[in-house]
Amino acid sequence: MSEEVKHVFWEKGPGLRAGIADFKKYVTVKSVTAGFIAAVFGCTGPALVTINAAMNAGFTQVEAVTWLFGIYFFGGCISIFMALYYKTPIVGAFTIPGASMLGVTLMGYSLNEAGGAYIISGVIVLILGVTGLVKIAMKWLPLPIVMGMIAGAMLRFGTGIVTSTAALPIICGAALVGFFIPIFLKKFPPVLGAMVFGVAALIITGGFNMADASFSYIAPQLVLPHFNPALVLSVSIPIAALVIGGDGNAQAIGVLYTQKYKVPINAMTVISGFGGIAAGLVGAHNANIAGPMTAICSSEAAGDAKEGRYTAAVMNGIFFGSFGVLASFAIAFVRVIPGQLIGVLAGLAMINVLISCFQGGFNTGKCKMGAFAALIIAASNVTILSIGSAFWALIGGVLVSLICEKKDFNDLVKGKEEK
Repeated sequence: MSEEVKHVFWEKGPGLRAGIADFKKYVTVKSVTAGFIAAVFGCTGPALVTINAAMNAGFTQVEAVTWLFGIYFFGGCISIFMALYYKTPIVGAFTIPGASMLGVTLMGYSLNEAGGAYIISGVIVLILGVTGLVKIAMKWLPLPIVMGMIAGAMLRFGTGIVTSTAALPIICGAALVGFFIPIFLKKFPPVLGAMVFGVAALIITGGFNMADASFSYIAPQLVLPHFNPALVLSVSIPIAALVIGGDGNAQAIGVLYTQKYKVPINAMTVISGFGGIAAGLVGAHNANIAGPMTAICSSEAAGDAKEGRYTAAVMNGIFFGSFGVLASFAIAFVRVIPGQLIGVLAGLAMINVLISCFQGGFNTGKCKMGAFAALIIAASNVTILSIGSAFWALIGGVLVSLICEKKDFNDLVKGKEEK
């Protein structure tokens, strides 16, 4: 295979040796701090969302540990590899909306079936990256419709804040108070404040019984995949769409372009495909490029020298992967917390994602009917032909746009802006 062909799907970078050699030169207190802050963001709210999804799906503690290990360990590996190879702050993690969607979609299915669906999702992403078809594929799934689907699937997290607080007002109310601490302490993570206040209220009221927790190390397990055709449509395709066009590659690419980096678009898609396959082997959904954390590690907060900010992504990968290895301790802690408090914390963690989804779905002025159709279909949690609502939301959104707003749809497919 010629070098020319290789570079079509894997853009050439400075290489691992160059990234490692210059690491000591560029790593600073700022880059380490930014990497740590990005990791705290990824290891608090998103972890709660994933644990909540595993509990809703009926998975065991061992299966939940394995799921967390897969997304955090392989996400961390992606950060370290891509940042060092390209000397660019490319950060790996997982799709948070995907985790929230799976809590409902996987009810009644085994982790083995979920693993099979995740592997197929990774293969879809990999093929799109290797062939360079990723741009064409995303044009036929306009971003407003994808965002509408995500918003609908996650809407229950927002309403869960209200219902959980009504059911457990003192403890959940304290968590809400803690969430607003950043009004006074700007750099304090809101979800961390909510967790501290909520757990403190739980202890004061006598509802926190650590005697029930088992803080023994649980090793992640390999999962023998079972391929269920119903999950291919309701899980594999929606997850692939989220990886490419949701809170993953599309956001990260936009952030890096804004910061004037040279962006290896195909390589980012290919590595996300491999991440999906690897994570699927331990029953975890896609480990892929992460938009929000890439934004943190590529910002000025990660260092004054733009060419050295990749060290923040490397440090983030180390913190992130370490959390995955120690996932059993995080789950043991969470399992002694009332479900209502978990529901509030998970909902608070999703607020910015939900707002972004609504903005992405309806702020552009294009395909609004399709986005709304996708939203209400996904929110309905309807199952047709054993296929979950996420798939039907994408299909319904595209059909509605083609019928009601064909010009908008064609403009997005052709990559044109309405004048």
